[in-house]
Amino acid sequence: MKGKTKKILRILCLLAALGVMCYAGLIALVYYWEVSVPEAVEYDGIIVLGAQVKPDGQPSLMLQWRLDKAAECYWKNPCYVVVSGGQGGKEPEPEGDVMKRVLVEMGVPEEHVISDPLARDTKQNVRNGWAILQEKGCTKPLIVTSDYHLPRAMAIARDNGLDPLGAGSPCRPELNFWLKNHMREALSWVKYWGIKYLHLPL
Repeated sequence: MKGKTKKILRILCLLAALGVMCYAGLIALVYYWEVSVPEAVEYDGIIVLGAQVKPDGQPSLMLQWRLDKAAECYWKNPCYVVVSGGQGGKEPEPEGDVMKRVLVEMGVPEEHVISDPLARDTKQNVRNGWAILQEKGCTKPLIVTSDYHLPRAMAIARDNGLDPLGAGSPCRPELNFWLKNHMREALSWVKYWGIKYLHLPL
């Protein structure tokens, strides 16, 4: 019986080690995809994906970085900007409305910033933003989000018939912050593949 127990434990340890290796490999793959996104040059509309708004109505650090990148892209090529994000439980107003206010405060003309306050996830961010840009006659969308999130956002956009360009806002370089976001994004890729290829109700 002891021999069987040891054998089972060895198998479990081997499976755990294999799982950790696969997870680490997926994190590395997320980073590789992130740095492989080519620099955007020609675009005629921008979709900025939302992130957390703090209880005082100010953008979180992650969201502010996305807005900084969006403003940078706007001034390189002025065009319509759709800021997309709904209202979470502890957020005083929709992310899209906060994003619009902040971009206008940063100097982007208000008539060029359009809020989508209804989107609840990346798929809705992309669909709603693209529908608005199409109404404005745009044909070459640029997606702006955090660098680690950008490849999956672009994959979701392609699933919905877009051929997008992308621009990622860099995240804080501290290891714990970087690792936390990339670990979470690796799991999000697993969920994405499970829904897309296995049709799992995730």
